[in-house]
Amino acid sequence: MTNRPKVLLVDDEADIVYIMKKSLEQNGFEVDAFTDPTKALSHFKPNTYHAIILDIRMPEISGFYLAREIWAEDEKATVCFLSAFEIYEAEAKFLFADFKSHCFIQKPIMPRDLVKHVQAHLLPAK
Repeated sequence: MTNRPKVLLVDDEADIVYIMKKSLEQNGFEVDAFTDPTKALSHFKPNTYHAIILDIRMPEISGFYLAREIWAEDEKATVCFLSAFEIYEAEAKFLFADFKSHCFIQKPIMPRDLVKHVQAHLLPAK
């Protein structure tokens, strides 16, 4: 068992997953990373992750759909959406009446900036 904060990372681009996973791990996080959102969902267990980072546009299952499924199992899950496209919170709230996330990361993002973002916005205050 580890005391490191645990992150679930899902993006269909393997190179992005590799870079983000490596960067987070080098900065003290434990990371479960997936390029297949279906596998990520089947692996998901409630109350396991301190932070969840989901790409929005993925084949078959979008990050929004994946978040909805995760929130159905763990309503307190902290989810941040990752996208190469500009995303507006109002759009997300329009799509989801019960939208729970206020966190968006725009790609590309430097690995050190990702780490800072996760530390500042996704982890509970100590």
